[in-house]
Formats: sequence, C-alpha cells, structure tokens
Amino acid sequence: MNFTILTLFPEMFSALLVGGIVKRAVERQYISIEPINIRSFAKDRHRTVDDRPYGGGCGMVMKPEPLAEAIRHAREKHPEAYTLVLTPQGRLFNQQVAQELAGCAGLILVCGRYEGIDERVREDLVDDELSVGDYVLTGGELAAMVVIDAVSRLIPGTLGSERSAQEDSFSTGLLEYPQYTRPKSFEGSNVPEVLLSGDHNAIRRWRRQTSLVRTVLKRPDLLMDQPLTRDDIEFMKKLQQDINTIIGKQSIAS
Repeated sequence: MNFTILTLFPEMFSALLVGGIVKRAVERQYISIEPINIRSFAKDRHRTVDDRPYGGGCGMVMKPEPLAEAIRHAREKHPEAYTLVLTPQGRLFNQQVAQELAGCAGLILVCGRYEGIDERVREDLVDDELSVGDYVLTGGELAAMVVIDAVSRLIPGTLGSERSAQEDSFSTGLLEYPQYTRPKSFEGSNVPEVLLSGDHNAIRRWRRQTSLVRTVLKRPDLLMDQPLTRDDIEFMKKLQQDINTIIGKQSIAS
C-alpha cells in the first residue's frame, strides 16, 4: 500500500523510518510512504499557504488553491487512493476503521494546520475525515503517523505473522490477554501455570477469559456490542456469581 501524505512539514515523517515495523515494511516493499510538501503548490513568490479567515476570528486558515492542487497531484499519481483529512471533526479512528482502510488500494492523508482547511476543499476533494481522539493537536502530522502505523500492521507480511495482528488488543473486540516471558519467576511473581502446561486448548481458554476480565474492568463499553460465545457468557455468569457471593459475605460481615 502507498501512503501519500500532504503536509507542510514532510521532514516529520522521517521519524517513521528510523526503526521498527514501519521501517521494515517499507524496506520489504509491503508499503511506501511519500510525503509531499503542500507549499510546493503555492504560486506566489512567498509560497503562501494560509490566510486570515473570512468573518474574522483568531488564527489562520489553509488556503484552498495550493491544497487543492496538492490533492489533485496526489490523485493523479494514485487514482485509486482514498483521500482522508486528519481533523478533530472526523469520525473516530479505531481498530475497525484501521482494518477498513487496510483494504484500500492506497491512502492520501491530508494534514491540516492552523485553524483548519478551507471548507471548499473539504467538500469537493476529500473522501472522509478522521480524528484520532477528542483533543487538539498542533497539526495533522502526528495523527497521520498513528494511522500509518495502525494500518501498516494489518498489511499482509508486515508483521511476519498474521496471527500477531489478529491477537492484538481491539482486533477481537476485546483488550489483549496478559503476556509473560522468561524468567518463570520474577521478584516473587510466577508465570501462570496454565501457560507452562503445553495444553493449547487450556491456554486458549485462559487467554480468552483473561481478555474478558480485562475488558470488563478497563473498557466495559467495548462489550456492549461485542458478540460473545456461549462459553464467554457462561464464564461471565460464573464470574458474576462469584462477585455476588463475595459482596454478600462482606454485607453479612458488616
């Protein structure tokens, strides 16, 4: 997959190539990353890319002419690519959206700056808008890096094992189960015996159940629309019974 990034600060994306999964994916040609400087499409001698907003107000707005030309240039090079603008107004980016975008032929990521981009560009040249969270960043570059990293992990071959992506937190709709490695005992805390048993069914069941417990405790909202298996429901019923018993005993004791 090709990631084309339209930005005023293309040098920021060199951070993705310093090391790690994204760098290896580029080297192995599973993905490509192409930052394009929006300023290159400004026509005046000062390469102006922003101006004061009509109607007044603080800050500046990205001008439509250079941005529109940059998007058209990127689309001409990658006509099948999907164009996204990173903005707090967009739909919330999550694992499901990452999986959706991983199926695209390519992505054009538009990084807003200042108070945002001229609305006419948003209306006419953008396929979708994405937000990485309910907070404000200085620009869309960091948000674009988040999207690139999350989507790259889902491109076949990038992780070396498709199971790695399938077992990540949120890929199953649940938080990931606890992870352990050597040594078997660390500062008095031992690895759960089931992980040393060699019983793959028991390990799979333990991982699923600990994922459920973690999700209930940390992100119960994820379970509201999550389809659960019969075994999941039976496990959670047993958990509920145990909790009710514990609460009941505490009530009696008090």
